[in-house]
Amino acid sequence: MSVLKIKKLNDNAIVPNRATPGSAGMDLYACIDSDIVISPKERVLIPTGIAIELESSDYVAYIYARSGLAIKHGITLSNCVGVIDSDYRGEIKVGLINLSDTPYTITSDERIAQMVISMVEQPQIICVDELEQTKRGEGGFGSTGKN
Repeated sequence: MSVLKIKKLNDNAIVPNRATPGSAGMDLYACIDSDIVISPKERVLIPTGIAIELESSDYVAYIYARSGLAIKHGITLSNCVGVIDSDYRGEIKVGLINLSDTPYTITSDERIAQMVISMVEQPQIICVDELEQTKRGEGGFGSTGKN
């Protein structure tokens, strides 16, 4: 079992936790002194008050949107998925964007995102002149059909 070290940078920070035993992601909480209103189409950076240390470069922490905030309120990550590299030791901050037409207020201790720890493959990179051919080939967006 891997180890995730968490350092509270703020006494009010909440240590990430899983909502249920089967949850893949750990909830990340806003660690703010006062409410932050996110206007429609506005982007904000929300501190969590924590820093982490992953066990080794074999691991990465991914930051994902919380489905409830995204579906119910249009609040999602401004960068789609956050990547916390194994050598980063600064505070985890979450970039949020309001995709709705209604302002949304982030409150202190609110669950704002989820963090998933995953293993990372570090492949050997080899430059080649040709790639193996496939049936799809260079077919891109929509090339395999609508369904």
